[in-house]
Amino acid sequence: MEKNNFNTKTNRSKAIRRLVIWYRRNSAVTSLVDTATSSATVAGNVAGTVVSNAGSVVTSAGSIARSTLEPFVFDPLRRLQGGENIQTKLSIKDSERIWVSVDGMGGDFAPASILEGCLKSLNLLPLKIKFVGEIEKVEKAAAEFGLSDSLDQAIKNGNFELIPSGPSVGMDEEATAVRKKKDASINIAMKLVKEGKAMGVYSAGNSGALMASAIFKLGRLKGIDRPAIGALFPTKDPGQPVLVLDVGANMDCKPAYLHQFALLGNIYCRDVLQVDKPRIGLLNIGEESCKGNDLSLATYELLTEEKRFHFAGNCEGRDVLSGEFDVVVCDGFTGNVLLKFLESVGSVLLGVLRAELPRGRRGKVGSAFLRNNLKRIKKRLDHAEHGGALLLGINGICVIGHGGSKALSVLSALRVVHSAASHGVMDDLAELNKPNILKV
Repeated sequence: MEKNNFNTKTNRSKAIRRLVIWYRRNSAVTSLVDTATSSATVAGNVAGTVVSNAGSVVTSAGSIARSTLEPFVFDPLRRLQGGENIQTKLSIKDSERIWVSVDGMGGDFAPASILEGCLKSLNLLPLKIKFVGEIEKVEKAAAEFGLSDSLDQAIKNGNFELIPSGPSVGMDEEATAVRKKKDASINIAMKLVKEGKAMGVYSAGNSGALMASAIFKLGRLKGIDRPAIGALFPTKDPGQPVLVLDVGANMDCKPAYLHQFALLGNIYCRDVLQVDKPRIGLLNIGEESCKGNDLSLATYELLTEEKRFHFAGNCEGRDVLSGEFDVVVCDGFTGNVLLKFLESVGSVLLGVLRAELPRGRRGKVGSAFLRNNLKRIKKRLDHAEHGGALLLGINGICVIGHGGSKALSVLSALRVVHSAASHGVMDDLAELNKPNILKV
């Protein structure tokens, strides 16, 4: 009998040792994946840093991970990253809420996904929504996706308004369609901002149409020739992203345009991202001042002579996510390629991670230990977590969402709208041409 007990204990000890050895081996895998994600994660906000301690036991690793994985910066952003049951913990005062207009018909999955994201945002952000769209289509989508009760309750609480519009601008239409379709949802949403009935606008629709409508309805800021689309990319520092602009508004740029992008990015980074002295970088093929094409060389001279911000020099592609720059400027063609590349890297790395995890019983046991880590990796790689891109240089707050935005993307983008609106960034942008507004 004693011999059987001894054998049982021995088998258990061997099983535990095998499990610990397996976990240590797979910790090395997750550590490698984490290194890759630090250098190639997608645009926006980032949830935290995945911690993998290969030399520790399972409980120790879990404790370290929980203590170091902090949510992304400022204000209501923390509310979005606080946990699965966060909705029951929030208490938002009506006096804190600000009105935001939403183009409910813009995007591949509008109006259902846009509506769902807006309704969720009311529980997580101090917002009120003016939802612009074709009423019949909106109500039909709400009924089809089980959103009718939530919609009615939001309207009853005074936090949601349905604003009727005419036919929307399609994703495949020319930007000039906004002139013909004067009652399109994007035009009406933009008009609400112009009239002061909303503090910002969000659309996941035709980006060219959004930009055209913003210029026609709100106008450019004084001294700005071309508005730029700015996207937040994660860096090695989980609490400090880098603003990259332009990422798609201007395919062909002049040195003066890039200089203006730097001015816009400096103000936004200082006011919203709370960086005292933003480091401005010029995307180039080398660090030396003599490197690059004619555009880069001429722009380098302009940025070097500028005294209203801190120009930190050329930024190579490998340095964009290094954390050494707070703002990186480039032409829209290059920026858009960079943005789309980073979006694709996320899905590739997740596929590599799945392939590296072992199959069978051991894989299931190990995955259970790594569950929270894997969730955070996915969160960092999912471009839907990073919200929309800002249209800077317009006399109003405009955020452009991805055409394929679903509810989570909409929620993240509305977070960006709120952050810009609540930090008074437009006041400083409006004073752009005054010599003392940008202090080094």
